[in-house]
Amino acid sequence: MTTTTTSASPAELAAQYGLAPSSARPPLGDYIRQLWQRRHFITAFATSRTVTMYSGARLGQLWQVLTPLMNAAVYYLIFGVLFNTKHNIDNFTAFLVTGVFVMSFCTRSVTSGARAISGNLAMIRALHFPRATLPFSSTIVELQQMLVSMVVLCLIVLATGEPLTWSWLLVVPALALQTMFNIGLSLTMARIGATIPDISQLLPFITRVWLYFSGVFFLIPQRVHNPTMREIMMANPASVYIELVRDAFIERHDAPHHAWQLAVAWAIVGFVVGFWYFWGAEEKYGRG
Repeated sequence: MTTTTTSASPAELAAQYGLAPSSARPPLGDYIRQLWQRRHFITAFATSRTVTMYSGARLGQLWQVLTPLMNAAVYYLIFGVLFNTKHNIDNFTAFLVTGVFVMSFCTRSVTSGARAISGNLAMIRALHFPRATLPFSSTIVELQQMLVSMVVLCLIVLATGEPLTWSWLLVVPALALQTMFNIGLSLTMARIGATIPDISQLLPFITRVWLYFSGVFFLIPQRVHNPTMREIMMANPASVYIELVRDAFIERHDAPHHAWQLAVAWAIVGFVVGFWYFWGAEEKYGRG
């Protein structure tokens, strides 16, 4: 009896039988369909994380609101009282709190996105699923917290004497566009964070600079006299979304005339570029 042996390599055997690595990057269209099929998982995963995030704290999910409120109080003391900024801005309290809440949505999305892959390596290595579900979920967590904060923000704005008008409804498309932009930013940071874990240590400094460049506690046209720098700061995405929400809530506040165009452009470009950039390294996540 003759025994036949084969010296075919694993790659040759895989090609012979039509096998492919389970972690191989699917075509972009297939990847989008896989994500859509998991849309319920994305929202359920985000909701469960939101519920458990503050489960060990005595005040629980109240910290979702207390943290930005305490930041706003500190900025009010420093910039509103000590630097006397409030006398140059109509309804400085509503102006400041709106800026802090909207900016917080951006910075928290960046921070959570950077940890989306590196913080879930066990699940990535155990299960096969589109990795983009993780930064999507992390941004939805921040959106859920933002929606809770918006209820408090509305009460604060009303308490400062602003009337309830139809313009408040413009907050909905403004936040929708910001969410779209934040998802793209989170996807970008997720890939960077998966490659360079130390980026999480730099993010507090980066987001703090972004905060100061976004007019959270001052009017950019009043404080920035260089025309080029003023236009750059007004066009940065955080400034754009802050100005739109302020314009909706504060009767005497006027957003730049091109703010909506910039908001749409940032949302589309940020989401598309971020999604494409993240998808480009799909097969590398969780390795090493």
